[in-house]
Amino acid sequence: MGNTPFTVTVPATTANLGPGFDSIGIALSLYMTVKVEPADRWMVVYEDEGMQGIPTDEDNLIVQTIGKVVRRAGRDMIPCTLRVKSDIPLGKGLGSSAAAIAAGIEIADQLHDLKMNQKEKMWFGVDIEGHADNVTAAIAGGVTISFYDHTSLEVMKFDSPPIGGVVLVPPVELKTDHSRGLLPHQLDHKKATEGSAASSLMAAALAKGEWSLVGRMMDRDIFHEPYRKKMFPDFEAVREASHAQGAYGMTLSGAGPSLFVAVHSGREEEAARVLGEKFPYYTCIAVTPVAEGATVSN
Repeated sequence: MGNTPFTVTVPATTANLGPGFDSIGIALSLYMTVKVEPADRWMVVYEDEGMQGIPTDEDNLIVQTIGKVVRRAGRDMIPCTLRVKSDIPLGKGLGSSAAAIAAGIEIADQLHDLKMNQKEKMWFGVDIEGHADNVTAAIAGGVTISFYDHTSLEVMKFDSPPIGGVVLVPPVELKTDHSRGLLPHQLDHKKATEGSAASSLMAAALAKGEWSLVGRMMDRDIFHEPYRKKMFPDFEAVREASHAQGAYGMTLSGAGPSLFVAVHSGREEEAARVLGEKFPYYTCIAVTPVAEGATVSN
């Protein structure tokens, strides 16, 4: 597309689903859109409240990502104005940074006609993000299950599942680095084996669409939830209330602080209403999984 204005749209993501720690991601129906326009210098314009403090020049994460991709390709950057609208809560465990990275990769690919395939885009994404769960789902859409060890990347993508969801978003942000600092450096071998079994069984249930089993495994995480949940008000009460509403399961969304509830398809609006009334500390948003990841339009 060169210098022709275009728009990139990227979905939010929820990661982990409990025991799928750093490996499972689902694209959700909240979006960041970036309108790309030719300009003499880089400028990022945020059209939403709540984005104060985000860099609006070449220090912006979207622009930094574009630069890394372009330099790797041996090209010179083409300055643009980026007009960003987003209903992905910032710093709330719904993949806002992964969306920015995915947008930057897509913009670089379009501006410079790099013709990258999806796996190449994922490589850039995980290299910048540092882990694979959110960014692979943001790029590919649907459900992704990934293995990444900084030297190899393997990803399987599945269609978006026929479920609904509720995200419970608190009023406070939580930096991923701080949340990761709560985790232990080591796990007992027996406990780690149990966690691996829960993750493997949940991945198999995801692939077969057996969401009752997925939900049971969402409640069986030992990798991160036990160390993080104490930071989130009413965590166990939300889980109990979610099950009382017939939800498949409830867990942290990514590293938190948002919570993710998987419900039967079509029940997400009602579940969001009930949970919002019962837990007013959180803003409850009904969502659905989405099939498409980052897309480009004129």
